[in-house]
Amino acid sequence: MMTILGNLLPLVVLFLVLAIAAFIGYAVYTIATDIADKTSKKMEQKNVSFGKEGMKIGVKEIKTENYVDQTQSLLVKAWNYSSWPAYKSRLGWNKEIEATPKSRTPFMRSSNSGKAKA
Repeated sequence: MMTILGNLLPLVVLFLVLAIAAFIGYAVYTIATDIADKTSKKMEQKNVSFGKEGMKIGVKEIKTENYVDQTQSLLVKAWNYSSWPAYKSRLGWNKEIEATPKSRTPFMRSSNSGKAKA
């Protein structure tokens, strides 16, 4: 009788250890799949999905009219906030009204007479 119990005891311990290991493995597996599902749902809300082919990123749909309005608004703001103080257009844009030039008297000479002083 003792020999039968002595032979069965290691077998019972082995089954007990395997049962504990299986329970721990199952718990880890269920926790990991739960975390993966929750993460996948959160990523799908942000237009990112995971599949067999890999990760796919979706783009939020923007109507053409809204896109054009936003782009035009940004360009107008950039134009209004910019300034080019030294810019002179060849086509006549951005010209300030120039004062009429002063008329010179016929015999006006500059202070330099062109002679070099030694």
